[in-house]
Amino acid sequence: MRSSRYSRAQASTPTFLIFAAVACATLLAIAHIFETFGHLPPCELCLSQRDGYWAAFWAAMIGIGATRFWRRAPRGFAVLLGLIFLAETMLAAYHAGVEWKWWAGPTACTGTHATITAADMSSLLKGVKVHMVRCDQAAWRWLGLSMAGWNALCALGLTVASFAAASVRIRR
Repeated sequence: MRSSRYSRAQASTPTFLIFAAVACATLLAIAHIFETFGHLPPCELCLSQRDGYWAAFWAAMIGIGATRFWRRAPRGFAVLLGLIFLAETMLAAYHAGVEWKWWAGPTACTGTHATITAADMSSLLKGVKVHMVRCDQAAWRWLGLSMAGWNALCALGLTVASFAAASVRIRR
C-alpha cells in the first residue's frame, strides 16, 4: 500500500514538467506577440534567448514521455531544465547588462566595429534602408525593466522551481 506522501511527491515532479513546458510555450508566445503586434523586432541576443526556451520546452516534453518508462526521469529532467534555465538566466542578465551599458555587447548588434559589405553599400545607394536591431538599446521597458530584464527574472524563477522540483524526494 502506498502512502499519501509517496503519491504527492511522485505527482509533483511530473506536474512540474508540464508546468515548465507550458511556461516555455507561454514565454515564446509573448515574445512572438511583442514582435508581431508590438512591431518590436528581436535583436541577436533576443533570438538566442528564444533558443533556450525552445530547448527547455522540448526537454520538458521528452521528460513527460520518459516518465512512463523511467521512474527517475522526472528528477533527471528537472535537473536538466534547471541547467537550461540557469543558462537562460545568465544570457538574459547579460543582455540586460548590455542594455544598461554595464558591459560591452556583441559587435554584431551593438554597432561597434560593424562591417559594411558591398551588398550593403549597394542597397544604401539604391535607397533601401538597412536597419540593424541593436542589442544595447531596450526597445521596451515596464517598471524600469526591459524585456531582457523581465526574461532574466522569469528564467531565474524557473531555475529555482526546476531545482526545487528535482529535490522532491520520491519514496517507495
